[in-house]
Amino acid sequence: MSLKIDQDHSRFRNIVRGKIRDNLKRYISQGELVGRKGKDLVSIPIPQIDIPRFRYGDKQQGGAGQGEGDPGDPMGGGEEGDQAGDGKKAGKDAGDHTLEVDVTLEELATILGEELSLPDIQNKGKSKIIDAKDRYTGIRRVGPESLRHFRRTYREALKRQISMGAYSPEKPVIVPIPDDKRYRSWKTEAEPVANAVIIYMMDVSGSMGDEQKEIVRIESFWLDTWLQRQYKGLESRFIIHDAAAREVDRDTFFHTKESGGTMISSAYKLCAQMIDDHYPPEEWNIYPFHFSDGDNWSMDDTLACMDILKQKVLPRVNMFAYGQVESPYGSGQFVKDLREHLGKDERVVTSEIRDRDAIMQSIKDFLGKGK
Repeated sequence: MSLKIDQDHSRFRNIVRGKIRDNLKRYISQGELVGRKGKDLVSIPIPQIDIPRFRYGDKQQGGAGQGEGDPGDPMGGGEEGDQAGDGKKAGKDAGDHTLEVDVTLEELATILGEELSLPDIQNKGKSKIIDAKDRYTGIRRVGPESLRHFRRTYREALKRQISMGAYSPEKPVIVPIPDDKRYRSWKTEAEPVANAVIIYMMDVSGSMGDEQKEIVRIESFWLDTWLQRQYKGLESRFIIHDAAAREVDRDTFFHTKESGGTMISSAYKLCAQMIDDHYPPEEWNIYPFHFSDGDNWSMDDTLACMDILKQKVLPRVNMFAYGQVESPYGSGQFVKDLREHLGKDERVVTSEIRDRDAIMQSIKDFLGKGK
């Protein structure tokens, strides 16, 4: 019975995975999953899956095989039955065709990777950060009760009682004594931890409206989801800028309303300083992501950006990603300047995001090289 249940559950999970894949583009473009994210799980609405279940009718209720009726009469007739599903009247009860299932972020990242054919990321090198992990390695006679191995203890007690002639198949009572008890033994091992940090930067000048910020919010959710699958430790830092840059928390990053000019170099300087202060490149995999509508204050500031990237950022990071979100008020020039000055550097990846439907391709642009 247990094997049958496991097989049914596995089959159901495969159906769920298929439905998620079928609707992945809609989930990504609408941002439906972002607001459903818990600590380790995402609640996903899956349409068109009906779960079989028993329904119990009232006693003495007519139906198939009972009560009065003539051959050819429809089952479940009556006024109530006529109303169900006639397509003419609005019903008062909720439908049963949408099911919410909990999916782990790791499983969601796997589906994303399969759908976009994303390669696993190659770490820059082994981290110097060491994590101590306990592994169970065997069985011993002493230990804390919390680590007592029930099956091994039961087996030892059973062997002892059989050898002493104290076991009765008619009354199979097994009473362990202290000498029967067995405990799990463990060994503490040190292993390197591959850590990563994402440094998100976003232009919040007046030309970046709510729709542009929502696109960035959705894309950052999926970037986080994929990178969490690749690295055991993942940190996210957030920088906003107009003519000046400052670090903020996640909520402020996506909801700040600002105006004024744009000096992109201010964000790049703060990013470089953050790496200097907190993230040695020999210990961290570093991913700066910058989102903007492509406007900058002047060509002089653009040249300053290129210099900061060449001298202080690119030598230390796995990849520098620039996403240009289309805005009716932005010139879109900065991505052209990046490609002109740094287009031959494989560490620089650019993507133009015209609307929500382009988010999926943008994710593939950024993550498709396995940097």
